[in-house]
Amino acid sequence: MRILGLDYGTKRIGVALCDELGLTGQGLTTIVWKNRNQVLNALEVLVRNHGVEKIVIGYPLRLDGTEGIQCEKVNRFARLLEARLSIPVIKWDETLSSRTAEDILIQSGVRREKRKKIVDKLAAGIILQGYLNSLHPSSH
Repeated sequence: MRILGLDYGTKRIGVALCDELGLTGQGLTTIVWKNRNQVLNALEVLVRNHGVEKIVIGYPLRLDGTEGIQCEKVNRFARLLEARLSIPVIKWDETLSSRTAEDILIQSGVRREKRKKIVDKLAAGIILQGYLNSLHPSSH
């Protein structure tokens, strides 16, 4: 089952895709917001081209586990995706995924300008991998 992972942001959306076995998530692309229709169209193309059956979207809970303002934006976007694509959208705790992605890129020696271009899709991969690991607890 192919699953798409999203790191939702108001400027960019990081996108990751799992392998055919559903074991590993890899950063795929970053969609830069122009308008809602353009973003939904881009995601629809990815879903169709890759045979995606489910989407996992990062859910930005606060460190204490409560929902913040950004959670309502994600909820709205998730509802739009489900209505438009007719596939399930699962919200997955994304706590510190962007920070982790940034740390990985810094430790890898990636320059700041390049980090800005890839941090979102890497964060999407981290979110997706967390979800995949929960499905296969013995494999990690």
